[in-house]
This record gives sequence, C-alpha cells and structure tokens, in this order.
Amino acid sequence: MPTGFVLDSFALMALLQDEPGAERVQALLEGAGEGEHELYMSVISLGEVMYTIEDRRGVEAAQQALAFIDQSPVQLRDVDRSLALAAARLKAVTGIGYADCFVAASAQLLDSTVVTGDLDFRQTEGEVAVEWLPQAKSP
Repeated sequence: MPTGFVLDSFALMALLQDEPGAERVQALLEGAGEGEHELYMSVISLGEVMYTIEDRRGVEAAQQALAFIDQSPVQLRDVDRSLALAAARLKAVTGIGYADCFVAASAQLLDSTVVTGDLDFRQTEGEVAVEWLPQAKSP
C-alpha cells in the first residue's frame, strides 16, 4: 500500500512562494502523479492557502493558485463527522490551532504523515508522524 502524505498550508505556501522546502513539496507532487504515494490536503488548509494568497497578492493570484491545486495530484479531504470529531479530540489534547487539527486528524485517519514547517505541529508528534520542512529565513 502506498505511503501517504498530508500537506499543511505551510507546505503548499512554501511551494507556491518558492521558499525553503519547495523542492520537497514538488517531489511529493511528482511522486503522487507517478503513483508512488498518495498526497492529501484538508479543505480547511485549502482555505488557508486561498485567503493568504488573496491577501498578499490579490484575487487573480489566488485563482491561479487554485487552478494549480485543482490540476495537481493532491486529493482534497472534505470535512465529515469523523474528521471533525478527530480534529476536536486533537484540539483538546494538543491545544494547537483548530485548522492545524484538521491536518493532523486527516493524517491520523489516512495513516499518513503531515508535511509542514509549522512548529505548532511539535505538539502533535505523539499523535501523528510529521515530516519537517525547513523554515524560511526572516527578512
């Protein structure tokens, strides 16, 4: 059975903004396209990516990013009852942001690894596997 990865918004933003970790995310996209593994993202993370890009670069850039995501091998994970309850449990146990809980809960339910550089995910390491991307340097 293929190994799975769940992209946090941090990972996709690294790719879209050509930040540290972009090459790893690109390799994950290519591997998923070739059937080497599954690649997922929560629709909650999709929303985070969209509002961040629109805020920073405008509506047209956000629409281009959405078109890229829609054509990629990333499988969007909708929120259903089991995911919402798993995210709620992680929020209670870890205290991380609720949006991040959907990423971690998706990884749990899909027996996959979270891909992120968001240090808040340190709280989830006992609950889910995390592959760490490098941090962008401060300006």
